[in-house]
Amino acid sequence: MAKIKLSNTKVEQIKAICKEFNNNKGELINVLHKTQGVFGYLPAEVQEVIAEELGVSVAQVYGVVSFYSFFTMVPKGEHPISICMGTACYVRGAEKVLDEFKRILNIQVGQTTPDGKFSLSCLRCVGACGLAPVVMVGEKVYGRVSTDSVKAIIQEYQKEKCS
Repeated sequence: MAKIKLSNTKVEQIKAICKEFNNNKGELINVLHKTQGVFGYLPAEVQEVIAEELGVSVAQVYGVVSFYSFFTMVPKGEHPISICMGTACYVRGAEKVLDEFKRILNIQVGQTTPDGKFSLSCLRCVGACGLAPVVMVGEKVYGRVSTDSVKAIIQEYQKEKCS
């Protein structure tokens, strides 16, 4: 993974977030959550600043970031697409829906389109099993998604900037 250079402004933003939580190492998850909300992801350089501010090892920060699937070390697209792979969704064709997203976007799970517009990931369950298979684009939930509806979902977000 390419190393990034954090500007002084970004370092100060991270320090301010840590300070909001009194630089308390017990607040690591909250600090990471808020920081990812600001930056969109948690690259190693961001994790290093957090570790220093909270007085914990970089390994401890990395351990939390890599353990929880909510956290990401790679930037997500403007419209993150998540396909539920829970039992109900899987049985009702989520894998075929995922394959169609991969085909149309020409990316794999964990990747972002070159224009930064879409990223693709899988979830275990969104709690909407009656609507299986389920796809989320950002916070919007799509139920009973078929391979035929994938193109329309993508087009909905491609048109967004044009209107």
